Amino acid sequence: MQRKGRLIALVALLAVLAAVAFYQWRGVVAPRGASDTAVASVAAGASGRRSPAPATSAVPAVQLDALQAARLQPAPASGDRNPFQFQAKLPPPPPPMPGRPGANGSPPGVDAAGNPLPAAPPPPPPIPFKFIGIVQASGQKLAVLSDTSTKDVLYGHEGDVIDGRYRILRIGVESVEMAYLDGRGRQTIRLTGS
Repeated sequence: MQRKGRLIALVALLAVLAAVAFYQWRGVVAPRGASDTAVASVAAGASGRRSPAPATSAVPAVQLDALQAARLQPAPASGDRNPFQFQAKLPPPPPPMPGRPGANGSPPGVDAAGNPLPAAPPPPPPIPFKFIGIVQASGQKLAVLSDTSTKDVLYGHEGDVIDGRYRILRIGVESVEMAYLDGRGRQTIRLTGS
């Protein structure tokens, strides 16, 4: 019994959907004004008499003069038009002020008078260690490092000096931060595992 009731409900639902689809399709195929005219002509044909033609046309008037005037106007340049913004194009930025290094069109490293600027000191060479791992005992971390040139294994706590030239600044879970003794060349070395 329940199955028969479900089947009836399903058939009714399909009938309603078919009716809605037909109504929508009919609205798309025939424009609004045309459907009224078609209904009037069918009704007139059934009764045997003709109805007079409608007084207003369903086709809008085309103004050819306005279209021709729009064609004669010059097209905007490709960079001048932004279809997403309804305002005038912004003026270009002002030229750079003379007197500042590099701002007057001079090459970098030369001031406004043409004199060379002092060169910055070169950065120190990279620290030649690999971070192998961490040994943690009694709450202190001990970083285990390997020298890439000599393959020596070195170790130290935070603040310790390694190889007489480098200081361990911070020991993290996956990296160690080191620098030269004078504080230059700060570098983070990631855990490599070998």
